[in-house]
Amino acid sequence: MPTPTSPTDLELTILMPCLNEAETVATCVAKAVGYLERSGIAGEVVVADNGSTDGSQALATAAGARVVPVPRRGYGAALIAGIEAARGRFVIMGDSDDSYDFANLDGFVAALRGGLQLVMGNRFAGGIRPGAMPPLHRYLGNPVLTGIGRLLFRSPCGDFHCGLRGFDRAAIRGLHLDTPGMEFASEMVVKATIQGLRIGEVPTVLSPDGRSRPPHLRSWRDGWRHLRFLLMLSPRAVFLYPGLALAAVGGLASAALLFGDIHIGSLTLSYHTQAFAGAALDVGTQMVIFWIFAKIIAMDRGLLRPDQGLERLLARSPVEVGLAAGTAILLVGIVFALAALVQWGEAGFGTLQPGTTVRVVIFSTTAMILGAQLVFSAFFLGLLEHVRTAR
Repeated sequence: MPTPTSPTDLELTILMPCLNEAETVATCVAKAVGYLERSGIAGEVVVADNGSTDGSQALATAAGARVVPVPRRGYGAALIAGIEAARGRFVIMGDSDDSYDFANLDGFVAALRGGLQLVMGNRFAGGIRPGAMPPLHRYLGNPVLTGIGRLLFRSPCGDFHCGLRGFDRAAIRGLHLDTPGMEFASEMVVKATIQGLRIGEVPTVLSPDGRSRPPHLRSWRDGWRHLRFLLMLSPRAVFLYPGLALAAVGGLASAALLFGDIHIGSLTLSYHTQAFAGAALDVGTQMVIFWIFAKIIAMDRGLLRPDQGLERLLARSPVEVGLAAGTAILLVGIVFALAALVQWGEAGFGTLQPGTTVRVVIFSTTAMILGAQLVFSAFFLGLLEHVRTAR
């Protein structure tokens, strides 16, 4: 392999994260070096070492790799540092536990040369050998998380967490990936999908790894971190749709129950239901407001594509509109609260009648909370807009 003098000298970097992989790292590096030599590709093998204490660094170097020390712990941290240190136009990354075949990368190279910017391995299409993947991951974890990712982001990837994948280094660096843990795998796919990168797949065989120790992956902890990341980058699924549903149902029920009980067969909805409906209205409204905040922040950071509809909404003085609407609703709530106070006075400030005064109290409380939410949210939105225009 030639000695590079600049990041553009090489076509391909084969990148492996490593943390105490003395049993397998030399084998993986040797396969990768052999592949480059047989294929005639100008390339290098880089091992991003995450602080190994078992001599993995020396073994990797002896096998022909360039070792990049990465002090910050984590799967994602190692790969981010490795991508920065890579000298190839393309990067193919894979685990250094000998579960992937670095001697057979032709499909990835061909797809990258053909113009794809992210080429994902698909273990479910290529084959999972006996003992290579725990049943919990094979039949629950990976399918569920991949399905959620495809649903939320309309991603074409059928295996979100395959560790063997290739990409255009410049395109992936442009995504500004920054998660240090295992969720890095999801971050790459999601951000590449959101930013419209050209994505494809290559069937990939997964073999049992060659280690005698347990893997670094922790099923429930890392699964939750993947799910949390997917949800954080989908404000529509987390905030908007549930918020609209809650606000609509809560608002209609709260208004209807102000005038009396509702009978549905043997079921009677009374002021108890009205209290829950008011809470649903307030919570749902706040969720929709959070959606606006999340969209603005995510768009500014490049995590989501610009939303022209939201931008048009923000251009129509939303702060003043929010303040006006919130103040009006707040005043309505105060008027109903005063009406309830008068009714209480007429009753000698004794026990309230659930059929009348309590309904008015619930309605007024709901309205005052909703009005206050809109007023304070309008001020916060104004702050966000000031920060955006000041940049």
